[in-house]
Formats: sequence, structure tokens, C-alpha cells
Amino acid sequence: METALTRLVGIRHPVVQTGMGWVAGPRLVSATADAGALGILASATMTLDQLRAAIAEVRCRTDAPFGVNLRADAADAGDRVRLIVDGGVRVASFALAPAPELITELKAAGVVVIPSVGARRHAEKVAAWGADAVIVQGGEGGGHTGEVATSVLLPQVVDAVRIPVVAAGGFFDGRGLMAALAYGAAGVAMGTRFLLTSDSTVPDAVKARYLAATVKDVTVTRAVDGLPHRMLRSDLVAALERSGRARSLLHAIRRAAGFRKLSGLTWRHLVRDGLALRHGKELSWSQVLLAANTPMLLRSAMVDGRTDLGVMAAGQVAGVIDDLPSCAELVERIMKEAEEVRTRLTTAR
Repeated sequence: METALTRLVGIRHPVVQTGMGWVAGPRLVSATADAGALGILASATMTLDQLRAAIAEVRCRTDAPFGVNLRADAADAGDRVRLIVDGGVRVASFALAPAPELITELKAAGVVVIPSVGARRHAEKVAAWGADAVIVQGGEGGGHTGEVATSVLLPQVVDAVRIPVVAAGGFFDGRGLMAALAYGAAGVAMGTRFLLTSDSTVPDAVKARYLAATVKDVTVTRAVDGLPHRMLRSDLVAALERSGRARSLLHAIRRAAGFRKLSGLTWRHLVRDGLALRHGKELSWSQVLLAANTPMLLRSAMVDGRTDLGVMAAGQVAGVIDDLPSCAELVERIMKEAEEVRTRLTTAR
């Protein structure tokens, strides 16, 4: 199925696997790429050396195009951009709007720039700065999310920009792909659906928690870091929501200490990152620390399998997913379903 996205990136199918921290590693990304979709490495939880090794591993596993997701506000963003360019990576994606200078540098090297946004005005801004395409995530999506549903946000963005728009938030099958295309999108991006594949390295016990979840088991909470965060309900989330400020601060300091040891960051850097997220928002000091070390909470579940100590970011689609196909099986199924939908619509006329 050819769309503006497939032509831009050089993939066979208009499907994107998003750059989920601790989840989107070389195995998942290369399996997605081999399936004809766009796999995106999550680099925010990697050091420079780890990112260099991950890019090399993906290139050893597949000849297909893939991408790397970056934190636009990272102190070493420039170094990471150079790794992408030197590594022959096809796509650079961003969770926050990258500076115009970064976009210019990447495009000059032939890298396709695809930021993710959650509002029409943000899409207009990055399009004006030269982004090649944009991923727009509605409120159904996992992790940090907004309040506007994809079905409302997507057509707003499609009407506002003249670059390919990829729809995210609430997609898991071929019917959703066709619906997104009908709205004017050039493809769909999925996180939770790719997390729940046999190629995902997430521990089996954690996958079982996702598969057992109903739609009502997926919640949006501000208790973790003060920002709207969609995740599975858990005892940890409930405890954070019940905790007073003193207890939350103690909990946050303990988590931050663990993340500092893992990442090698200083306390100054942790607080600086948390304050950057606090800007313009009313966050307590415990939330500032939690915002800075949310990656540690994710790692506890997604790497260590400790669902009691970590958080499990999840789109609402977690409540309707009940199997663990390979990436190849998943993409093939989605495209088959999409074709069946298109045939039914055509013959119905």
C-alpha cells in the first residue's frame, strides 16, 4: 500500500512502531523493519555508546530503513544527531519539537525528520521549521498524553499542514489504518500493539499484565510526575495517588537515587531535567524528581519485570489486545484487514 509516508521513508507499509523507552531496542526495531514497516529505536534511555551500538546492531540485522527517536532538549542532542547521520539512519523522530537548527542539520544530511506532536499548533510550528512529516497522537495513546481524541485532533492537523501526517493513539488493526487514511493521514503509528509482540523484549510476566487488562484497567494519572500519563492501573499508581507530599517526596528521592546510579547523571542534572518539565506547570518537588527519573520507573517494569515497582505506559488499546504475534505476522494481518475493508467499501457502492 503506497502512501506519502511509504514514499518519503522507503517502507512497504504505512505503519510505524514508535520509539518506546526500554522497549524499542534493536530486536524489535529490526523485526519491524523486516516486516516492511518503520521501526524506531528509543535512544533517550541510552548513553551515546549504547546508541552507537544499537544503531550498528540494527544495521547488522536488516537492510530496511529504520529510525531513531531523540530528546530534542538533551544536552548531547548534537552528538546524537551526528551518530544518526554517520550511522546511515533514515529517520529522526522527536518527542518534543526539535530546534530549527537540528532539523536543518538532519535534512542537509538526507535524514527524514518526523517530530511527534499532540496539538495542531505544534504541528504547524514544526512544519514551518521544515519537518518532513509529523506524528500526531490523540489522547488514547500511552505515556504522556493530551485530552483531545485522535478522531478530533487528526483531521485538524491534516487540514492545517501540507506534510504527511501519521496518526497515533488508538490504533491496533487494519480497520484503524483505513480509518486514519480516510481522515487524510498517510499512515498509523503504534506503540502498545508492537510492545505486545513476540519480538518485544518486555518480560513475559509484564506482557501477561497487559493482555489481562480491560479498557477500564488503563488510566490517566498525574500522580507519577505531575503530567497526564496514560498507563495500566497498578498498586504503585494507587499508592502514589494516595500518598501525601512527604511520603511522595521520600518515594521520589529513593527512585531518583536508583536512576542516578543507573544513568550516571548527577543530582544537579536530575533536578535540572525535572525543572525543565516543571516549567509553566504546578509540580511539587516530589513530582519534579519523579519527572526526572520516570525512565527508572519504566525500566523497573519493562526491563526488570517488576510490575510492583514500575509503571507500565499503555494506550487504551491494551484493553482490546489479546495475543502476541510476531512483527511480521502483525503487519501482514493489519495490511490484510485493511485490504478487506477497502474491498468491502468499494463493492458496497
